[in-house]
Amino acid sequence: MRSGSRLLRRSIQLLWFLFLPLLIARPFVAQTFPTPGYFKSLINRPVTPTQVPPPKALRDYVVAGELRMALADAVRLMLLNNTDVRMNQLDLETSQWAIQKAYQPFDPVGRAGFNATRAKTPTSLETEGALTLSELDQQAQFGYSQTFQTGTRFDTSFTAFKSSTNNVFAFYNPSISSDLNFSLTQPLLRNRGLFPNQAPIVIARRNLSQTRANFEAQINESISRVVNQYWAVVGARENLKVQQTALEMAEVTYKRNQRELELGALPPLNIFRSESQVASRRVDVIRAEYALKQAEDALRQTLGADLDADVRNLKLNLVEKVEASGELVNVNLDESLQRALSKRPELTALQHQLAVSDINVRLAHNSLQPDLSFSTFYAGSGQGGNRFDTSTTPPILIDEGGLGDALGQVGRFQYPTYGFSVQLNLPVKNRSAQADLGAALVNKRRGLYSLRQLEQVIDLEVRDAANQLEQTKLSMVAAKVARDLAQKTLEAEQRKYELGASQIFFVLDAQTQLSQAEVSLLQAQISYQRAVTDLDRATGQLLEHHRVQINEATN
Repeated sequence: MRSGSRLLRRSIQLLWFLFLPLLIARPFVAQTFPTPGYFKSLINRPVTPTQVPPPKALRDYVVAGELRMALADAVRLMLLNNTDVRMNQLDLETSQWAIQKAYQPFDPVGRAGFNATRAKTPTSLETEGALTLSELDQQAQFGYSQTFQTGTRFDTSFTAFKSSTNNVFAFYNPSISSDLNFSLTQPLLRNRGLFPNQAPIVIARRNLSQTRANFEAQINESISRVVNQYWAVVGARENLKVQQTALEMAEVTYKRNQRELELGALPPLNIFRSESQVASRRVDVIRAEYALKQAEDALRQTLGADLDADVRNLKLNLVEKVEASGELVNVNLDESLQRALSKRPELTALQHQLAVSDINVRLAHNSLQPDLSFSTFYAGSGQGGNRFDTSTTPPILIDEGGLGDALGQVGRFQYPTYGFSVQLNLPVKNRSAQADLGAALVNKRRGLYSLRQLEQVIDLEVRDAANQLEQTKLSMVAAKVARDLAQKTLEAEQRKYELGASQIFFVLDAQTQLSQAEVSLLQAQISYQRAVTDLDRATGQLLEHHRVQINEATN
């Protein structure tokens, strides 16, 4: 009896320590409970942006008061600081946590509880054992349950019950009982086996792979954008130099014409042509300056440089040369198409989506099966407490007992209860499951059409990129020839003008033609750099060429 009472006291002490923090915290909870005014203050409170980490590594590229960087540096800064990249990366992290959540149905659950009830009731019969019946019931419960990935569910529970009463007819007072129960349930048709139970985990992993492929595709687009913006700034800078050179040439010609006019060697009406040329060139320089500023601002935003007050106004010094270094890229169309179909992340993402559609079709078929399950249970009971002989008045205590007696009977399974059950749930018409199966089949067919459409789009993108690259290569060669010829034409016209065999009109026209030829060559060179980037993006090699790696998921 003493051991049983000691065990009961320890159980009550354990529950007391569990609930003690809640009792201590209760006054503080009451003091901080939200009032209607609190919610009103939340509504009227001004919204402030959440503090985000500052841009990284920008100041590593500050040299002599300039933000100096190569193309690889621009790509690195974009990956570190671009808001779109960071937000897309959060989708990848969310998918990683979704895998952990998919394991939730298989997490074990422990339960514990204690309750006590005191009741006093008036009596009307002598057989009720007291004029005023007073009873005290105390119950402690402990349980454990878990579902395994085979669909098997295991449950066990232990219950200890103590009842004290003033009823003179009670054989045991206090009466202490305990029960230990085990049960096992196994689906036999629907949800049987590993596949239907592990399907949410497999789907979560597929979704993670799909999200990773989508993230890789988004990184492809981001790298392509920053590369194009980089070359746009380089092109705008070189265009400004061309326009400034053209302005200097026009000013030299104008000053010379002024001198000739002063000496009487030039008719007065001919000075306006060279003066107009200077004004026109000055307008071109102004446009080129603001085009450069606009291109630099766009690049700064992509790099996150606009977020740092100490960096945003620094001059950009881009060290890449516009001229193509080394041999020009040659394209093998068939190899490029095969490479694109094997490396494009968009195709990988869609293939994972199709795999999820297949899983959903199998799950829909599983839901159409009858719900047949088998359950078995085994339980042991015990009874203890002070035993009285109620045939005498007053009742005589025959034997002293306690929780230890009840636990001993449970441990020996002296009073067992066991059995099994088979339950069949057979819906006559399961329209919901049939609809789910039909929708899953439709989604699978839609995915197959999307796959074919995407392959066609990729094929066209690769062909367009290859054709554009070949076009820019030929355009560069032709533009170089045109620039050289324009330079020679200008030199010839200037020589003839100096000898009096030509007019100023032809010199100014030759200057214009040279400026246009240099701009055309510059545009062809920039177009070639962009065409190489577009081909890398179309064939799925952009990350590889820029040495960008996406870390594998850890979940």
